[in-house]
Amino acid sequence: MGRPPHFSLILLCSPLILSLTVRTVLSATFTLVNQCSYTVWPGILSSAGTQPLSTTGLTLESGDSFPISVPTSWSGRIWGRTLCSQDPATGKFTCATADCGSGTVECSGAGAVPPATLAEFTLNGSGGLDFYDVSLVDGYNLPMLVVPQGGAGGNCSSTGCLSDLNESCPSELKVVSSSGGGGGGECVACRSACEAFGEAEYCCSGAYATPDTCGPTQYSQAFKNACPRAYSYAYDDKTSTFTCASADYILTFCPTPSASKKSSGGEIAGVGSVSLVSSGAHHFTYTSTPPCTLLISLAAISLLWRWHI
Repeated sequence: MGRPPHFSLILLCSPLILSLTVRTVLSATFTLVNQCSYTVWPGILSSAGTQPLSTTGLTLESGDSFPISVPTSWSGRIWGRTLCSQDPATGKFTCATADCGSGTVECSGAGAVPPATLAEFTLNGSGGLDFYDVSLVDGYNLPMLVVPQGGAGGNCSSTGCLSDLNESCPSELKVVSSSGGGGGGECVACRSACEAFGEAEYCCSGAYATPDTCGPTQYSQAFKNACPRAYSYAYDDKTSTFTCASADYILTFCPTPSASKKSSGGEIAGVGSVSLVSSGAHHFTYTSTPPCTLLISLAAISLLWRWHI
């Protein structure tokens, strides 16, 4: 029996068919970029009922980047751990800030111990939109920027916290490194007022558990003034939640102002351009094989016509 007339078309265009199939499974690529002058150990926590990613923790040297494929409708958070080390005697891995307590580089389902700057995502949510934010509700440990790439719908804005809040952190919120002894260590993270004091008005709990009763405090307002697009307290939704659709995302630790870098839409009000590394792994496009699109369409029409008659 001879091959059907559309067989060669299928062979010719099989890479396209495969790419389209993969694209329906993997909704986005997150590229983690470390522009800090020091190593960062990103941690990743998938929400309950959400498919976990291929890694839950990794090492990202200064200047390095790492792409991660993220499945459709993924929800979770990503953060950066700092000042990490492994005990030579026990092999236990710990970090001075944002530790997940797993004892290893992989967080394995554990979240960040506050204070930690968090990037939060819900992909393919209401109306097919991605919802994302950078949150300081659990405190701050390092600057972070989220930039959507190639998306449509929603506002697709960059968001994050570019300021070094450790420098301006109030003394009562400081987490100080023990290195050097004498109590004169460096501030390595800045706690939220909720974590520091545990009072309902700071935690938006008890009598303050609604948007009407829980507003910004002097501490959350200081965070907001420094990082206008980041979440500063629990009900800071209006200026801190952003949406996009069918986008990839670049998450940069320690973004820095730059006059010319490979980036689009990488601006935050009052900051200007930011230094970014392109992920190089965007959604599938037809630019490399446009003939296949036409050929597959013609083959499908031909088959439908044959079935009809």
